Amino acid sequence: METMNELIPFAKEMLSQKPNKKMVKIYVVGSVLAFFGVVIGLVETVCSPFVSSGIEEQPKLEGKLPREPCKEQKKLQEAKKQIARSGSYRKHAS
Repeated sequence: METMNELIPFAKEMLSQKPNKKMVKIYVVGSVLAFFGVVIGLVETVCSPFVSSGIEEQPKLEGKLPREPCKEQKKLQEAKKQIARSGSYRKHAS
């Protein structure tokens, strides 16, 4: 409301000075863009609680970490050890 009280005297002053058409177009375009910005901001603020329902939250871990590596990890570690043992003594291909 305060802006409207300032805008009316400003418009009267502009009209009394007889600005050229170019300046009037610039002010009109700026005012329209500002108005659309305010409207979009209000719509976004009103609709934001409804949009956030589409975002899924990831389940929280209960702080329980596995104490032992799973079977696949154990097999992988054993295979790596065997490869390291067999390949370490062989210097070159015969």
